[in-house]
Amino acid sequence: MNPSSIIDIGVQALWTAAELAAPILITALVVGFSVSVFQSITQIQETSLSFVPKAVAVSIALVICGQWMIAVIVNFTNNLVAQIPTLVGH
Repeated sequence: MNPSSIIDIGVQALWTAAELAAPILITALVVGFSVSVFQSITQIQETSLSFVPKAVAVSIALVICGQWMIAVIVNFTNNLVAQIPTLVGH
């Protein structure tokens, strides 16, 4: 196992983590920004108004993207397990 293969696996893991987190984070960002703009315009400073819509939107995003996210992580894991014989070097 050489250092370049370890770095490649690390890069793949980071890329996969970013790919999996993107739909949830982007959803929370867009909804949070929208609620913040709404709160600024109306001057309503209710704490639950900023939390509940984000929680609902993230839940919906998980329901919509969940199957794709599972497929991506299973594909990454299968590729990682398939690389084990070449990484061991026997």
